Amino acid sequence: MKSYKFKALLQQEGWIDNAVVTIDNSGIIKEISAGTAGEAEVVNGFAMPGFQNAHSHAFQYAMAGIAERHENHEAADDFWTWREAMYQLALTMEPEDIEHVATMLYAEMVRHGYTHVAEFHYLHHDKNGQPYNNLAEHGERLIAAAANAGIKITLVPMFYQKGGFGMDPQPRQRRFISPTIADYFRLLEASHNATRAYEGASLGYGIHSLRAVQPSDINTTIKEGPKNIPFHIHIAEQLKEIEDAKIYLKQRPVEWLLNNTEVTDHFHLVHATHLTKEEIHGIARSGANVVLCPSTEGNLGDGIFPLKEFQKKGGRWSIGTDSHVGLNPLEELRILDYGQRLTSHQRNTFVASGEPDSGAYGYKQALLAGRKAMGNENTYYFEAGKPFDAVVYNAEAALLASSSAENRLSSIVYAADVAMTLGTIINGKWKVKNNIHSDHRDIVNNFVQCVAKLKIR
Repeated sequence: MKSYKFKALLQQEGWIDNAVVTIDNSGIIKEISAGTAGEAEVVNGFAMPGFQNAHSHAFQYAMAGIAERHENHEAADDFWTWREAMYQLALTMEPEDIEHVATMLYAEMVRHGYTHVAEFHYLHHDKNGQPYNNLAEHGERLIAAAANAGIKITLVPMFYQKGGFGMDPQPRQRRFISPTIADYFRLLEASHNATRAYEGASLGYGIHSLRAVQPSDINTTIKEGPKNIPFHIHIAEQLKEIEDAKIYLKQRPVEWLLNNTEVTDHFHLVHATHLTKEEIHGIARSGANVVLCPSTEGNLGDGIFPLKEFQKKGGRWSIGTDSHVGLNPLEELRILDYGQRLTSHQRNTFVASGEPDSGAYGYKQALLAGRKAMGNENTYYFEAGKPFDAVVYNAEAALLASSSAENRLSSIVYAADVAMTLGTIINGKWKVKNNIHSDHRDIVNNFVQCVAKLKIR
């Protein structure tokens, strides 16, 4: 047994001053109380539930920040040209490279306060496009990376079959492709087995996008796929995707999904950038969740999600870091909110009816819908019987030390940064303390050597 005593701890009802959290040897909360505890580790900080990263392509971290050179200013440079650079990266990496890059990425996520990641995983096969003898070779590497970094992971192996709407796969997509539903389900089963190697791993499933799987196979995959685990899909991210869907499917992407599949609250629609009012209302009515990745969506020029209208209809959303040009969950929340302010010319765009506090509202949405994206239905912030996973902010940081409890959470969401954290606790243990990961040196050395070998930076 071990106890921590925090200056304050955030629960759904608000902050508990002088909170004592007692955990067992597995990091499970036994008791939360307020007051004194003789043997507790005293932490002069504000503890909050760790952030949930609901959308990650780990291998893309190796190219974060290097697709920003525009040698030919007359040529178009958009999502589709960026995608070509991503394809080239995907063709260079060996399984050990994926593990080193993912370990570095996940350690950085933990440093920024994330305690769980949903890995939207489609880099499945060898460089020739052939399945490994171990179908989940890359999935196992991602799970090993999560274990090395100490973060929890929901592995979401994706069905990727086509090169575009009605198109055969392209050679540069060869590492992604599962030709049939049966091939995908075998991969999914192997991935499920891989999650058993790490107590912090779980499984989701999904389809990369409507353009990546034949429509009839989308329906069958959803009908015959696992029940009661998260289903993830990229959708309506780009205007070209909308126009191509209208030609091939005779409907817009979200319109087709709502009309042709049984969309439920287990669905997590990634990006969903370009929506009609009918689609906004349809997603909200279905109970489906949207996963928003503001730093990546801004970097790729995707567009701005119609969050204000979605919230009016009771829509639920989470955040992810996608291509990992940004890793700060506070930054994701700010970009998301400020996009709404810039397009509406109003400031109270990040709250639902009856919610007075933008920071508290945004944090709650990202936490609870983010947990659901991982397959975690718990709606309590901290609860006896659950693991103690927390990010802790420094109570001596000037803005936080001078804030009232009423203003503390919005001060963190809108004005704090990673320098104001004391660290991140996962399963009751400090994984990052004073901005240094417990295995920092080895993780960084392996990453630097790996990227130098790849010769991509």
